[in-house]
Amino acid sequence: MLRLRLSPTGASGGTGAPVVASGGPAPRGKDATNGTSGFDPRRVKADFPIFATPRPKPLIYLDSAATSQKPQVVLDAMSRYYTTCNANIHRGVYGIAEEATALYEDARRRFAAFVNASPREIVFTRNSTEALNLVARAWGGWALRAGDAILLTPMEHHSNLVPWHMLAAEKQLELRFIPLTDSGELDLEALPKRLADGRVKLVSFVHVSNVLGTVNPVTEIARVAKQHGATVVVDASQSAAHMKLDVRALGADFVACTSHKMLGPTGIGVLWGRRELLEAMPPFLGGGEMIRTVSLTESTWNELPWKFEAGTMCIAEAVGLAAAVNYLESLGMEHVFAHDRALAATCMARLAEVPGVRLLGPPADRRGGVVAFTVAGVHPHDVATVLDRDGVCVRAGHHCAMPLHEHLGVPASVRASFHCYSLPEDVDTLVTGLHQVTKLFAR
Repeated sequence: MLRLRLSPTGASGGTGAPVVASGGPAPRGKDATNGTSGFDPRRVKADFPIFATPRPKPLIYLDSAATSQKPQVVLDAMSRYYTTCNANIHRGVYGIAEEATALYEDARRRFAAFVNASPREIVFTRNSTEALNLVARAWGGWALRAGDAILLTPMEHHSNLVPWHMLAAEKQLELRFIPLTDSGELDLEALPKRLADGRVKLVSFVHVSNVLGTVNPVTEIARVAKQHGATVVVDASQSAAHMKLDVRALGADFVACTSHKMLGPTGIGVLWGRRELLEAMPPFLGGGEMIRTVSLTESTWNELPWKFEAGTMCIAEAVGLAAAVNYLESLGMEHVFAHDRALAATCMARLAEVPGVRLLGPPADRRGGVVAFTVAGVHPHDVATVLDRDGVCVRAGHHCAMPLHEHLGVPASVRASFHCYSLPEDVDTLVTGLHQVTKLFAR
């Protein structure tokens, strides 16, 4: 079976020198950073063609926590793959097949460098949900026994709850939870108590809440969990897109994230895992590519990371993800996070002007670029519908976090979320629209 040798830098194989997955000129956002204190979001926004599309009202996109918009360099990279070297990977020995393979494995190397990992530890999945299910099934099914406990939090996205529900029911596991404070943060004083009896074998939690915006102290939680012998899983869906992510510094054993929130395409996510754990775990899916040998009665498994990548993988999407990573790095993740947090702070201050608005979550200096709120007497869906008339896109509902909303005592909320292309004027339009909402429903 054809394989490219994985190394920390560069691609090897029949195509010779590494093929740059993103291609094209550096994004204009790179010029805007000036290598110092930030970047100009207006220049960044010009790199995203969706905002130039004619429509009755200018697009005010405040739903980046659900999915981000895509810069032209990402669209171009995927189009270039399809138009120049569309072929299946790891199998063909002809030219464009080797080029496609090089692009795919180069994307793995680029993402590994982005999060300070070895390429051998980077497994491509469909999304964060599949990555977390992979851990639940492959690691959890292998390592956990009846009577063991799993420690979670009430602020989890359903993708970091439901897989553990399923596994707990199947293997008779106990589910425990770190309580929340009144400000919507984890009560870390309760953490040692939840771990004290030694039965907790896994601690799984979100890095940044997709509702509250809370930035959880991953390294501290991981340190305490490891002291009690627990394996640590982090859902980085909302953090990998906005802040510098060093998986080794986090102290976790597994980290899951997804491309479509990182300015990349849908259909591809990433699981990082410590190599010794990935080596020990059985495969998640069976079929082509993930095997070394197959007979009529038995199979043996491929090396890492291909052991967990069954069938034809998301090749064009990997190319797009590599381009997105290049773009984010050109902006500087520290600038992206500072920009998003500053907009969240502005948004929270301005929302205080609107009668009946209740903000959910901690103060701005302890959250990312997410602001969820309710409007007294108005259903979140009605809020979102009225705002849409002015081109304002916000999320309304439970945001795949029903238990958290139950804890907060609300059935649903409105959420505004920001990324590198968001502008202060977007907040102005949101607030103007909310004043219209309150007037409309006060009649």
